[in-house]
Amino acid sequence: MPVGILGNKVGMTQVFMDNGDANPVTIIKVGPCVVTQIKTVSTDGYDALQLGYHEVPTRKCTKPELGHLNKANLASLKYLKEYLINNVEDFQLGQIIDVQTFKEGEFVDVTGKSIGKGFAGNQKRHHFTRGPMSHGSKNHRAPGSIGQGTTPGRVYPGKKMAGHLGASTVTIKKLKILKVDTKQNLLILKGSVPGKPGNLLSIRPTNCKD
Repeated sequence: MPVGILGNKVGMTQVFMDNGDANPVTIIKVGPCVVTQIKTVSTDGYDALQLGYHEVPTRKCTKPELGHLNKANLASLKYLKEYLINNVEDFQLGQIIDVQTFKEGEFVDVTGKSIGKGFAGNQKRHHFTRGPMSHGSKNHRAPGSIGQGTTPGRVYPGKKMAGHLGASTVTIKKLKILKVDTKQNLLILKGSVPGKPGNLLSIRPTNCKD
């Protein structure tokens, strides 16, 4: 069973299929990741693998992080992430997880941070319709009424209004793997993934446990 893996978005392009169709694809440079911790039901209450990604100088890590990695005699790593898995006995500490765990034709879920768009109004943030643009209307993109009067005399929590848009965790599900490049550790997925080029992504097989 494939395990999840961490990687960085390279960018988007298009790939022409044998029948002439042009498919939009995203290129992701994944791994290699290293198993930094194995969690089991007996020790932690659940089965999971903790993977580390992107080696950095020692000064870039905190002392608790370095102590955790030194237990496994591993180099300092920038990112650590857990993946729930049933067959933890098939893995060992320090094992390398790379792109070879995935195969062409499989489907994966990709999680990342979406592009931040700053402060946005109702139309852009929530796709509200605008007001009339003619006949003396002064309500083009205004929010309008946001609640009742004296009763209840307040705005209910969760009211859709203008505010910060983007920069949130987003998961795109069931992206098909069109190609696996084992030489350069690249995954070519059909469709788009969250974030801009260079964004950190978590890729895991579709229908696996969260």
